[in-house]
Amino acid sequence: MTTSTITLFGADWCGDCIRSKALLDAHSVDYTYVDLVATPEQADAALAISGRTNIPVITFPDGSHQVEPSNPELESKLRSLGILD
Repeated sequence: MTTSTITLFGADWCGDCIRSKALLDAHSVDYTYVDLVATPEQADAALAISGRTNIPVITFPDGSHQVEPSNPELESKLRSLGILD
């Protein structure tokens, strides 16, 4: 697996965050998880990236981001980056 600079801003109480983390883990994708419960000050960073308070906010090495992506949307993005086949 190639090293990436994917960051997932989320919270353990968030169903979409849990689902997105599970997808990344299932595909052995390297990512950084920013726990917004443990580090609430990071919520400002997620808001600055997305312009929204929804989570998860997932940033990618190409500078793009997704907010609350479905599994197919997230998988499609990972494929476009060459992270998934």
